[in-house]
Amino acid sequence: MTAPVGTADPYLWLEEVGGEEALAWVEQQNAIALKELQAQPDYPGIHERLKTILNSKERIPYVSKRGDYLYNFWRDARHTRGIWRRTTLDEYRKAEPQWETVLDIDKLAADENENWVWHGVTGLYPKGEKCLVQLSRGGGDAHVVREFDMVTRSFVTDGFNLPEAKSDIGWIDADTIFVSTDFGEGSMTTSGYPRIVKEWKRGTPLAAASTLYEAKEDDLGVGAYKDFTPGYSHQFIARQIGFYESELFVRDGATLAKVGKPDDANAYTVRDQLIIDLRSDWAVSGSTYRQGSLLAMDFEQFMRGERRFEVLFTPTPSSSLDSVSATRSALLLNVLDNVKNRLVELRHVDGQWQRRDVNAPAFGTLEVQALDSIESDQYFLTVTDFLHPTTVCLANAGCDERTPLKSLPAFFDAEPYTVHQHMAVSKDGTQVPYFVVMEKDTRLDGNNPAVLYAYGGFEVSMKPFYSGTTGEAWLKQGGIYVLANIRGGGEFGPRWHQAALKENRQRAFDDFIAVAEDLIQRKISSPRHLGIMGGSNGGLLVGAAMTQRPDLFNAVVCQVPLLDMQRYSKLLAGASWMGEYGDPDDPEQWAYISRYSPYQNVFKDKHYPRVLFTTSTRDDRVHPGHARKMVARMKGQGHDVLYWENTEGGHAGAANNDQQAQMWALTYTFLLKQLN
Repeated sequence: MTAPVGTADPYLWLEEVGGEEALAWVEQQNAIALKELQAQPDYPGIHERLKTILNSKERIPYVSKRGDYLYNFWRDARHTRGIWRRTTLDEYRKAEPQWETVLDIDKLAADENENWVWHGVTGLYPKGEKCLVQLSRGGGDAHVVREFDMVTRSFVTDGFNLPEAKSDIGWIDADTIFVSTDFGEGSMTTSGYPRIVKEWKRGTPLAAASTLYEAKEDDLGVGAYKDFTPGYSHQFIARQIGFYESELFVRDGATLAKVGKPDDANAYTVRDQLIIDLRSDWAVSGSTYRQGSLLAMDFEQFMRGERRFEVLFTPTPSSSLDSVSATRSALLLNVLDNVKNRLVELRHVDGQWQRRDVNAPAFGTLEVQALDSIESDQYFLTVTDFLHPTTVCLANAGCDERTPLKSLPAFFDAEPYTVHQHMAVSKDGTQVPYFVVMEKDTRLDGNNPAVLYAYGGFEVSMKPFYSGTTGEAWLKQGGIYVLANIRGGGEFGPRWHQAALKENRQRAFDDFIAVAEDLIQRKISSPRHLGIMGGSNGGLLVGAAMTQRPDLFNAVVCQVPLLDMQRYSKLLAGASWMGEYGDPDDPEQWAYISRYSPYQNVFKDKHYPRVLFTTSTRDDRVHPGHARKMVARMKGQGHDVLYWENTEGGHAGAANNDQQAQMWALTYTFLLKQLN
C-alpha cells in the first residue's frame, strides 16, 4: 500500500539544497557514517590503495585530436583538479610522452579563488587554435564558458564568454558561434535547459545575438552544430522534444528545412550520406524498416523527397548496434552480440556499400574513436574486459593491423579469477543475461559475499570493463562481482529499452530480482551475503528492489539516486525524464509509478537490509533531496541506514581522484562489513 498523493511530506525542507538546516542535517549524517566506516579495519588499507590506483601515472591518458596535437585532461596526486595538456602522435606512441601543459585548473582555481572543475572544451575545426572552455563550480552540470586562445595560452577577455548555466555552444567560424544558454526570463525549458538557439558574432554583446530557433517551453532543449566536412558542410539545429524524440533542421542562411526523419530516430550526415538510426519500425515509400536498423541514402536526394535507403545494419534477437564511428572513408559499426562487441567496416564506393568484418578481439568490450573523421582513416580501438587491463591501439580503416599504444598495468592479479555468463528467467519468462566475476575455486555453498550491479534505463548498455578499484577493493577481498543486463538498458537495442518504459518499468525490477534469485539458486551467494549497488537510475532500481524484496539482500548501496518518484519531475532536470518514467501528475500514470516509487513504499513495520546512501550537494541533475528525504524517512521509521553526501562532485559524486577514493573506500568497506 503506497502513501496517497495528497499526503503531506514532512521532509520537503531537505530539498533546499543549500539551506542552513538541511546542510546541518547533512553534516550530522556524514559524521555518523564516517565515524563508523572509517573505523573499520578494512578502510585504511582500501582507501590508500584506491588513492594509489586512481592517481597512478600508469593510467591510460585518453586523448582527442585537434589539429596537429592530441589533447588530454589529467588528474593525479599533484594535480587534484587537473591539467589540460597536449602532445603529438609520435610522442604519444612513446612509453613516456612529453606533455605540454595548456591550462592548469589547480592554478586557475587558486588564482581566481573559485572551486573550478573541468567540464570540457570545444575547439574550432580544423586546427583548434580557438577553444571554448567549460568550467563548473563544484562539478555540477551548469558551467561557465570562456574563450581560450591556444596561441597566447590565455583566456580572451572580450571573447565568447558566458556566465554559469546549462549552456550549449558550437563554432560556426572564427568569429561566430551557436549559443543556447539562459538568456533571461522565459528562455529555459521546464527541464532547466535552454530553449532558444542564437547566432552570436564576435565583438557584439550577447543581447545582440540573433535568434535562429525557439523550442517549446515543455521541450527538453535545443542546440546547434556545424559539420565542417569540405564540400559537404552543413549547419544543423536540433530540437530535443523529449529524451527520445527530436527534430532536426538544416540551416541555409535564414531558412530552416526540416529533415524528415521519424521523431524518435537519430539522424546525421557523413559526407554526402544521411545516416538514420531507427528506434521504432518505419513504414515509408512502400517499405518498412525494422526497429534498431541503420539506414543510409544521399542527403541531397533525401531533402528533395526521395526515400531510397540502403540498410546498413539489421538487428537480430541477440544483436544490436552499439555505436557508429566515421573515418575519412569508412563507417565502423560497433555491434553488440550477446553483450560482446564486434566491428564491421563499411565503405561507400561508386554508389555501393562494401562491407567487411574487422578482425578485432572477440572477447569483452570494444570502443572506437576516430582521430579525425574528416581528414584521417586512423582510429583508436580500446579493448577491455573484466580481467584483462584495458589497451588502446591505433588502427586504420581498410586493414586489420593494430599498434598497441597504451595499456593499463595489472592493478590486481587476475590469475585467480574467472568470468561466467549466465541467464536468469524473469517473471514473464524473458531470459536476462548476467556476468559473474569470481575466484576459480569458489565453493558454491551460498556463503560468498557478492555484489549485484545493474542500471536498466535510458538505453544504456552495461558491458564488461576493467576496474582496478573493483579488483582491489572487492575481488581481492574475497567478493564476487555480478553485472546484470536487465531490460531498460540497450544491450539488445531499442526493443530491450522500450520493454521497460513507463507502465512497464516493473519489468526492469523483475529482471534484477530474477538475477538475484538465480544467484541464490546457483548457491553463488545467499540473502545473508548478497548486496546490491546502483547509481542514478540504478539508485532507483536498487531502491525499488530493496522495498519489494528485502528478503533477498543484506546490503544496499544507493548512489545519487532517484527515489521520490512523486516529485522527481519537479526537481532539477527531472521533467526531461518523463519519457522514461511517465508523468506523476497524471493520475493514471501515477497509479503505476506509485506502485514502485521507493520513497512512497518504505514502511515502519518491514525489515530492510542495511543501506548506504551516497550523493552530492553539487549534483544539479538528480536532486540530492531524493537521498536525503529517503534517509530521513527511514530513520524516522526506525531503520538502520547510513548517509554520506559529498559537498562537491556533481552527478559523478566526486570532483577529483581523492574524493573518488574516499567514496569507493566507504562503499566497499560498508559492503565488506555487511556481507562477510
